[in-house]
Amino acid sequence: MKIQVLGIGCQRCSDAEQAVCKVVEELGLDAEIEKVADIKLFASMGVLFTPGVIVDGEVKSQGKVPSEDEVRSWFTA
Repeated sequence: MKIQVLGIGCQRCSDAEQAVCKVVEELGLDAEIEKVADIKLFASMGVLFTPGVIVDGEVKSQGKVPSEDEVRSWFTA
């Protein structure tokens, strides 16, 4: 699984990355987490507002810091 966290390095972007990392570790997921800071790529990836989180090419969140519960819901059904 590939998870991309899009942001320019602000506190909200760091918080989003931390939430994703914590849940991935908690659930024991086999995931590659990539930080994307190149703002030229954001729109082409479907994210207009940061922070953004993309899981396997699907935009899961943008413009807010997702809660750990929200992140968890992406991986459990």
